[in-house]
Amino acid sequence: MLADTWYLFGKYMRITIRMPWWSLFTLVQPLIWLLIFGQLFKNIAQLPGFPANSYVDFFVPGVLIMTVLFGSSWSGVSLLREITAGTVDKMLVAPVSRVAIVLSRVLHSAVQVLAQTLIILAVALATGAATSINPIHITMAMLIVFLLGVGFASLSNGFAITLQREEPLVMIGNLMTLPLMFFSTALMPKEMMPEWIDYIAMINPINYAVEAVRAILVGTPDFGAYTKGLLIMLVFAGGTLAWAVNAFNSLRD
Repeated sequence: MLADTWYLFGKYMRITIRMPWWSLFTLVQPLIWLLIFGQLFKNIAQLPGFPANSYVDFFVPGVLIMTVLFGSSWSGVSLLREITAGTVDKMLVAPVSRVAIVLSRVLHSAVQVLAQTLIILAVALATGAATSINPIHITMAMLIVFLLGVGFASLSNGFAITLQREEPLVMIGNLMTLPLMFFSTALMPKEMMPEWIDYIAMINPINYAVEAVRAILVGTPDFGAYTKGLLIMLVFAGGTLAWAVNAFNSLRD
């Protein structure tokens, strides 16, 4: 299974390297949010009780997580197209691990968004964001990014296998991006959110990912908040990956 996963992962990475402009194109929207919305709402940091000295500093972790969502929530589209084209049927009769077929796609998507997130972080630092440049802190933040990428890529692939139609998959992809971002502390601190949104944020995995990245990159590191987010991301990534693999095994049957 590991050998098959590595081979298929390498194949998908080579495809990505041959078409680098597509990966860069998906960075446009996060960059717009970072450069425009960061300036649009910068005066919010002057409100009493705001948890950061600069809105941009507060907002950068939210943009990093947004990059993960835009990159991984559409991972299932390519799988759906391969199912439609009959490529997956050919793989099912080949001596290839069924787990590897799903796992390689999920890992490819997670690694891809990891690279995109590092680019966004570099742009944020270049534009004056005062986030941590400690390599250990950045590595810890990227671990959260990777696990969230695994989780949402698994969800996207699982829905692609279950639905086998592009229209509902696109709708679900849209629901997994901006709505979930607004129901988290990516844009506003918890203290300034309506109470009903705060309740939704408590069951929103994105909220814990944003807070974990913010806890380690902005201000004094809060390892307690980071550990809480890391544990939730491990459960989220593991659960969604198991569901996607199970959905693929059902497709085989």
